[in-house]
Amino acid sequence: MAVNKPTGDNARKGAVKKRSQTKSTIGGASAWTKRDRKSGEFMALKRPSKKKAAKKFKGVHVEKKSAGAKKAGKKKKGARR
Repeated sequence: MAVNKPTGDNARKGAVKKRSQTKSTIGGASAWTKRDRKSGEFMALKRPSKKKAAKKFKGVHVEKKSAGAKKAGKKKKGARR
């Protein structure tokens, strides 16, 4: 279980279980969305400030992109047209 003690050291001991986060876009700006792994429900959103990028949730696992999404954007090396 994740614990925020001792107070004041700005660190978490352990990871947050049963949660994950993914990067999303809102109005053209990137944001982080926290999701419950069991139900798939979106729980919270961290939006960027006007001048800075959005920060990740502390201690929450980052979801990887699916293999299909990676392949769709890549071009083969050495292929000429």
